[in-house]
Amino acid sequence: NTIGFIPNPAPDYQNNKYLFITIAKGNRHVNYTQVNKNTLIAASIYFSVRHCIDATWLNDRDQFLYPKDGWQEDTEFQADCLVYTLFHGQNRISAEQGINHWIPFAETVVNAKDVFASHFMTGYIKDNHIVFSEAGQKVMAVGRELWRYYHKQPDSMPNASFYDIRAFFQGRDANGKMNKDSADDEYTRLIADLRHAQKKLASKIALKAYEYEFLK
Repeated sequence: NTIGFIPNPAPDYQNNKYLFITIAKGNRHVNYTQVNKNTLIAASIYFSVRHCIDATWLNDRDQFLYPKDGWQEDTEFQADCLVYTLFHGQNRISAEQGINHWIPFAETVVNAKDVFASHFMTGYIKDNHIVFSEAGQKVMAVGRELWRYYHKQPDSMPNASFYDIRAFFQGRDANGKMNKDSADDEYTRLIADLRHAQKKLASKIALKAYEYEFLK
């Protein structure tokens, strides 16, 4: 039932670079939290709260705290965090490592050439009656256009993740590291729009991070 893992580095800004989502456990000496249908929302909140505010010289020693309980009833906040997690650069789920359970769209919506190996995410959103805020809907809308554009490519993979799509258009350098830019103008436009929408959503999540005292 596991759809991924999150390593849990020390709860401060200096260690946020080690916080990501992957299909398989890594080899860092930290504990790894399983992500499944029972932990997805909590994992998304944990992930989003730690990534929604950029590190600066003012906050790079700040500690993340055990929050107030209000987040448990705030379904809009939960939905915002789920969307933010789905389209964040530190979501490193890749179909090359196993079944990708993180596709938030149906095949017909993105004009995929084949049936997806997993419908976990669309089923989860539907079964849990998740309603996205206006900011969350904007991210989903731009993400949908990015997925559609990817599936127009002749050599697209049906089960590609967000990470796979980025790697496809941006390529990798000689050391295997993903390039920052792409030669594809349409992709460049779409990813810029997505990052802009994500930034607005991050600002909304950040307010809740302080309201619920994940940070002080």
